[in-house]
Amino acid sequence: HVQLVESGGGSVQAGGSLRLSCRASAYSYTTNCMAWYRQAPGKEREGVASIGDADASIYLDSVKGRFTISRDGAKNTVALVMNNLTPEDTGTYYCAASRICWNPTFTTSRYVFWGQGTQVTVS
Repeated sequence: HVQLVESGGGSVQAGGSLRLSCRASAYSYTTNCMAWYRQAPGKEREGVASIGDADASIYLDSVKGRFTISRDGAKNTVALVMNNLTPEDTGTYYCAASRICWNPTFTTSRYVFWGQGTQVTVS
């Protein structure tokens, strides 16, 4: 069965950077979308960045210009580089993957595979 495993979370001071990575195993959808979501305590989960089949990407307004999503040619590993982090970026970050998908999206129902989450703390 498909498994998504995230890595790279941690604690950083404001203004710092982190790189998250997510690898999908047993994932055979080569025309797909992958995304990063986050959830802060007491808040709903929100889409942070999504990458579509032709590597088009979309971002949450508050992270534009600071975060960059990318993935490998096999389309089963996705990364999120986060620069100039602020305390408002604190939360649990989740990797998500779709079945067949072309355009990047924050429509949560499109993502059927989810990672376990990795904590990002900015102080």
